[in-house]
Amino acid sequence: MVKQYGFDFDPERCVQCHACEVACKNLHKVEWGIKWRRVMTFWSGPFPMVTNRSVSFSCLHCGNPPCEAACPRGAIRKRPEDGIVAVDQEKCFGCHLCLMACPFGVPQFGADGKMQKCDMCVDLVSQGKEPACVATCPAEALRFGTLQELSERATQQHAWKIAEKGDLAG
Repeated sequence: MVKQYGFDFDPERCVQCHACEVACKNLHKVEWGIKWRRVMTFWSGPFPMVTNRSVSFSCLHCGNPPCEAACPRGAIRKRPEDGIVAVDQEKCFGCHLCLMACPFGVPQFGADGKMQKCDMCVDLVSQGKEPACVATCPAEALRFGTLQELSERATQQHAWKIAEKGDLAG
């Protein structure tokens, strides 16, 4: 594989605006009730100290996608050039085996019964642009890049947080 693209999400930056969901639905004309990207909010703590945190979630474009292995028609394929897990709508017949195989419950099924999910805005990415969800996030909570780039950025952010706290032990 030449490169593996991915998403990074910083829950501390998320303002729970759902702009990433809206941008995805708008670009892909995703039908009502289907969400290729979804913002989930988790609540915790006893009253009155209740807190919440959100997670923006989509297909993880796994390194070894179980949905691909489960598909009897070969409709799901991990692209070797960029690691994007793509669905061939012509081959899919809606058996739901991909949904049963996915540990994250990502595959969704539209009115036509066929599986659909985040395609990482492959058309935009092939033009050198960011996926719509990332480009739209006002708080820059979502990031996109190769796994190596994302890892380097995360390491750098962690180093900055340690330096800000003055805790050199990490």
